[in-house]
Amino acid sequence: MKNIETIFEKGLFASRWLLTPFYIGLILAVLLLMAKFAMKFASILSHFSEITSSGLVVDILGLIDLALIANLLIIITFSGYESFVSKMDVDDHEDKPSWMGKVGFSELKMKVIGSIVAISAIELLRVFIEMENYDLAHVKWKIIMHATFVFSGLMFALSDWLSRNSS
Repeated sequence: MKNIETIFEKGLFASRWLLTPFYIGLILAVLLLMAKFAMKFASILSHFSEITSSGLVVDILGLIDLALIANLLIIITFSGYESFVSKMDVDDHEDKPSWMGKVGFSELKMKVIGSIVAISAIELLRVFIEMENYDLAHVKWKIIMHATFVFSGLMFALSDWLSRNSS
């Protein structure tokens, strides 16, 4: 019976590698974001003389959105891979990000919600800059959604703080 248990546990442990295609997909998604970023940037350059100041700000906010999402995907990919699949052997690499290997599930959750709040805030700023293009109901829903994201982030932070300080 112990032999069957050992074989099962080794197979179960090896199954963590099934997550690898997900992380490969996330890296490919970063490449898609990079292509979208390049296309958006090229569009800004090609229409630069026709863009108003507020239009330029809105376009740049779109670029920031893409960069934040790409950063988030990299953090999720590295942290998830290291947490669930295998440690990366890059300890001696001079360019290793300082957070790598230190972001656990709790920190990852806070980075995700923090990024969502930042992306939502950028979207809300975009709406305020282009207010004439939106009806009041649309603006109210954007504000409600942003407030919900902020509230969720605060609740995540509070629950993490409570769990750390209760022991």
